[in-house]
Amino acid sequence: MNKQILIVDDDKEIANLIEIYLANDGYEVTKAHNGLEALEELGKSEYHLVILDVMMPKLDGLEVCRQIRSKQNIPILMLSAKGEDMDKILGLTTGADDYMVKPFNPLELLARVKSLFRRSFELNPKSVAGEETITIRSVQINKSTHTVTVDGRGVNLTSIEFDILYLLASHPGRVFSAEEIFEKVWKEKYYQSHNTVMVHISKLRDKLESESGESRLIQTVWGVGYKIDP
Repeated sequence: MNKQILIVDDDKEIANLIEIYLANDGYEVTKAHNGLEALEELGKSEYHLVILDVMMPKLDGLEVCRQIRSKQNIPILMLSAKGEDMDKILGLTTGADDYMVKPFNPLELLARVKSLFRRSFELNPKSVAGEETITIRSVQINKSTHTVTVDGRGVNLTSIEFDILYLLASHPGRVFSAEEIFEKVWKEKYYQSHNTVMVHISKLRDKLESESGESRLIQTVWGVGYKIDP
């Protein structure tokens, strides 16, 4: 079955342009032009990825993203006409997996979509028996089922958050720089002043600590990067 993508943008010209490029690449596309339409569509059909504009009537993209994240881990690519760092941080902390600023190159958007699908569906093969679960303190990370539990309770992580956690947990004690994490998880070249990793680490910490109540699992090595001690 072809992957189903929901485009949510009140600018119909942009939505139509994105649809053309995605459809030409074999994706099946549905469009919604405001946040309420988007949530209605998500309630009717199964989608594999959402491309979501930030500024929309009736319900903005950030609130739509929050509501999606409260129910499922579908990959979300946020679009915005604003390029300030605070807008990027706000979009990512609501649960988005990636962020693009308008105007954008449609071919770059297509590459980002492929990258999100690769991370979500192709880079998580089943592990061999006996190696599928990593346990550190009260945290269990299952690679094959793509699930995380803390003290036996499930923690709802995005695909990016899971991949960062699994990367650090599968190399206990090793310090990864933000550049290394970005290039290993996003499979793209890291660029200067990119704070995406920091934002995802912060969100990941909040989710794990709210469940466990224990000391911080992911540690910052100042000036170097991040690590998890066994």
